[in-house]
Amino acid sequence: MTTNPLQTGLGISAVERDTGLSKDTLRVWERRYGFPQPGRDALGERIYPLEQVDRLRLIRRLMDAGHRPGKVVGLPVEELEALVERGPSAASSLAAGSGEHADLGRFLELTKSHRVEDLRRALSEAALRMGLDRFVADVVAPLNRLVGEAWACGDFEVFEEHLYTEAMQGVLRTAIGNIPPSSARPRVLLTTFPSEPHGLGLLMAEALMALEGCRCLSLGVQTPIRDIALAAEAQHADVVALSFSGSLNTRQALDGLAELRKRLPAAVEIWAGGGSAALKRRSPAGVHVVGDLALIGGAVSRWRDQRESPSRGDTNSVSTPV
Repeated sequence: MTTNPLQTGLGISAVERDTGLSKDTLRVWERRYGFPQPGRDALGERIYPLEQVDRLRLIRRLMDAGHRPGKVVGLPVEELEALVERGPSAASSLAAGSGEHADLGRFLELTKSHRVEDLRRALSEAALRMGLDRFVADVVAPLNRLVGEAWACGDFEVFEEHLYTEAMQGVLRTAIGNIPPSSARPRVLLTTFPSEPHGLGLLMAEALMALEGCRCLSLGVQTPIRDIALAAEAQHADVVALSFSGSLNTRQALDGLAELRKRLPAAVEIWAGGGSAALKRRSPAGVHVVGDLALIGGAVSRWRDQRESPSRGDTNSVSTPV
């Protein structure tokens, strides 16, 4: 009996979870690049053959390593594998290193050996020892990059990256919860757009804003733009802060920012940060790009200074992302 290839494929939601590529990204690539090429089930829903899912995993690894989608999506699997193999092994580099990356290598090893409780404990101890601001800057930010590189090089499996992410999110949420509540302004609403499932950057920004005395309310990830505007109004937000990862489609990010700007009152600022290429281009009017976590303190000070002396304000102050 011949096996129906659609029976061995994955639906679009499963592919999104497996590869980290959003549904919208998959549909855009299908139209723009002719890949992936899903079949359809009896209900007309997309079904992706497993070999295409494997190829999508390779593409995601290369994107995380800095390759542009337009340069790699159309490549055959053999060339994709060759590009992946050329990259340095992040795990091997850390294992051989010392000094600056000693603790980071230990965290990476705990993740790779699946010692999740030990990982959470070690991260929590580092946060207490260093203070939350230094922990975010000196541990979370570089460790996120190293985990991404390890995954891109094939040293980490998808589930191991997820183990790390869940552990780090738990540590950051606990640390944020221990910061005394503030009634100071600005009141900041934090979230991501519907096509952005990554939340670590959002938590890092929330931690630093809370330390600056901001009153923070997080909606978590993937909030529809209309609902972001409704929540900003209901919560009397002064600022809507959005996080964008490098995997988010540039056009989606820019279009979403422009739409959100139209929906919000002019007095409500939009702060955008993260690794998306969209933030390296000219932002829509009225969007403040906070391209580095270290710039958050300056953004908060600028907002407060402008409220004290409105004539000194710049309606579209944009910093250069890194």
